[in-house]
Amino acid sequence: MDLRVGNVLRLGVKELRGLAADPVLLLMILFVFTFAVYSMSQVKFEVVEISIGVIDEDQSELSRRIIGALLPPYFAAPVEIGADEIDPSMNSGRLIFVLEIPPKFEYDVLAGRRPTVQINVDATAMTQAGNGAAYLQNIIEQEALSYAGRREASMALPINLVVRTRFNSNQQTEWFNSIMAVINNITLLVIVLTGAALLREREHGTVEHLLVMPVRPTEIMIAKIWANGLVVVSAAAVSLWLVVHELIGVPLAGPMLLFIAGTILYQFSVGALGILLATFTASMGQFGLLLIPVVTVLDLLSGSTTPMESIPSWLQDIMQFAPTTHFVAFAQAVLYRAAGPDIVWPQLLALAGFTIAFFAVSLIRFRTAIRL
Repeated sequence: MDLRVGNVLRLGVKELRGLAADPVLLLMILFVFTFAVYSMSQVKFEVVEISIGVIDEDQSELSRRIIGALLPPYFAAPVEIGADEIDPSMNSGRLIFVLEIPPKFEYDVLAGRRPTVQINVDATAMTQAGNGAAYLQNIIEQEALSYAGRREASMALPINLVVRTRFNSNQQTEWFNSIMAVINNITLLVIVLTGAALLREREHGTVEHLLVMPVRPTEIMIAKIWANGLVVVSAAAVSLWLVVHELIGVPLAGPMLLFIAGTILYQFSVGALGILLATFTASMGQFGLLLIPVVTVLDLLSGSTTPMESIPSWLQDIMQFAPTTHFVAFAQAVLYRAAGPDIVWPQLLALAGFTIAFFAVSLIRFRTAIRL
């Protein structure tokens, strides 16, 4: 392939000028790498200040100890309610948990009768409900054991179990959400900008100008991808440092140069995908409608929103043929676990393969599209 670098550079500069003259796209880039990343990081799935009501029909020292153990940051201050207030409080969403302590609770515990304590959970807040119920059970059990005089020290275990949480010691959701928001926005913007670049040529009637110029379709495609990709990769790097690291306070464990190198490789594959999608459409409206299902599937099933292990195995196998799956694995390894090239080379190799395959298919379609 006879590729003239000068043509690629000049065409790329033309793309950058066209992008600079489009305030809507510039505002979108600014928005998705600043406010959108920050707002996504504030969506929490862990138990934080969860509202809880208590029905204390025992009014004993043990019941008061249990209520006193419901402390921040997991729970908000417990609200004592009557039994007739359970349904109205939970139906209105005012309370997520309602703890019912029965009469003679302390007496039955001391007598070894194993009384029943009921925990009512609003499971529409699914993640918080599951984790919060586990915290409540543990608090109640520990307080009951302690009060009955059977402390953990007297219940010696045959092993010394030590749990070490790595890479996110406090298990903060914003550490995951903020970085994954940047990753998802890279995919979205590269596809949007490269696809829009081709559609702009059609809408402005400049495709005919390209056809009479001494440039090849390959040079046009590469120029569109590198110019728009340069903007997205630069914005993502700045967002990771200023918004994710400085503003939100998320440590970036791995080498940024390795991440940027992998991102450049990735943006060539999804950039080619953006041009491929644009060749099947005649306007930005059609392109947007086609973009929605494609980007949604790529994001939801790539491991950036939910773990790959949570989707069916057959779907996991299919998603191995999507570049987003390998890029998410690469980004998580580098940014979370400080992985080096010796660990992430399989993902980089896969991204290189997708880049070649997507570019070849897109080039065939692109050659046809610019002559229509």
